[in-house]
Amino acid sequence: MNSFALHLMRHGAPQTPGLLLGHSDTPPDPDAMQPCVERARAIDFAQVLSSDLSRASSPAALIAAERAVPHHADARWRELHFGAWEGADPAALPASDMGRFWDAPDENPPPGGERWSDLRLRVESALATVDQPTLILSHAGAMRAALTLLCGFTYRQSWAIDLPYGALLSLRVWPETQSAQISGLIT
Repeated sequence: MNSFALHLMRHGAPQTPGLLLGHSDTPPDPDAMQPCVERARAIDFAQVLSSDLSRASSPAALIAAERAVPHHADARWRELHFGAWEGADPAALPASDMGRFWDAPDENPPPGGERWSDLRLRVESALATVDQPTLILSHAGAMRAALTLLCGFTYRQSWAIDLPYGALLSLRVWPETQSAQISGLIT
């Protein structure tokens, strides 16, 4: 049974951390890209995939150039779309609305936003194209969706893993069974 390494890295801090950025294409903090580049030096991969949003695609392009491997930006690796909440400070939104959303994001998506199941479908489609050692620079929501798909975690279980900016999660994937095993977590 052939397997391959899949590394999921959360982008570095954006220029405006702490907001619900979702599909908003806010630039990365220039100082936050270098730790991603340095962290990638410790792992092996044949390609770099990323969200097409600049806070993920900019460090991904730097990493790919340094390693002389292909880089492909793909919108399927974007964060959950927060709809009317895009760019908002979660503390400024009604606590009851946020609580319902975090408790059951499929039943209580952000107004005009994306359901958790839709994010999972996007990520599932993107994962189906990966068949070699790969580094994916993405967002916490997309990484959690990948964990639910590859490791069988529930939505709640995926939140038990802390994914700060720049977090790196390494998995061993067995494509024949569409399963994975966490082989290391570096934060």
